[in-house]
Amino acid sequence: MDISAIARKLGFSDSKNLIRKAAELRRLCDVQFDSSVIGVGEVCKAVMCLEIAATRLGIVFDRPNAIRLSGMSEKAYTRSYNSLQNGIGVKNKLDIRELAIQFGCVRIIPFVKKGLSFYKDRFLASLPPSRRASADFTRPVFTAVAFYLCAKKHKLKVDKLKLIELCGASESEFSSVSTSMKDLCFDIYGTTKEKKDPKDVKVNRELLDVLPEKRKIEDGGYFSDEGEEVVLSTQSIFRGH
Repeated sequence: MDISAIARKLGFSDSKNLIRKAAELRRLCDVQFDSSVIGVGEVCKAVMCLEIAATRLGIVFDRPNAIRLSGMSEKAYTRSYNSLQNGIGVKNKLDIRELAIQFGCVRIIPFVKKGLSFYKDRFLASLPPSRRASADFTRPVFTAVAFYLCAKKHKLKVDKLKLIELCGASESEFSSVSTSMKDLCFDIYGTTKEKKDPKDVKVNRELLDVLPEKRKIEDGGYFSDEGEEVVLSTQSIFRGH
């Protein structure tokens, strides 16, 4: 199905700039990424390219309608969307101030910025010198998680699923980054209820793998609030999969 026809079904028949951008992304996808490996057909690929284009152009996109048109479940769509986005090297950009305005939490802006700064410093300090240069905190999941944890700390309600959607992360990735931030910056993000005995926290110098891929205990890791071992590799936390 032509991408213009799919755009019409999503209510974008007059958005020529959006359609043109989505078509460029689709061509890029055809060259750089084999979408069949994630079980995505041509219609689904076009829908996802339209969403990526809409996000980059700041155009409101009806994801529920897009998911229905794709014929996929919400979880499958989100997972494939993230894989496609990573596969063609496209990153969402999240602005702390814009998030604060959107969710009505303007007063936490300085706390989010401070928290991110502390997290970056402590994350880098935990890495071997040889791996610090490759650290990249530009992925939007870091901003989204810092924003969510600060809002929670200040007892403000924020739609977690909406944040996950905005940053283009999976729920497991969002959760793992959240665990990492709380463990490294408990003084900023934690609450008394969540606090644990320092003896029970095994901090890793190579940190966690944000996706549920497992490595041996000797490769490094630490224990989450639930007492389960959580492992992160810097390669996955910064590149995503």
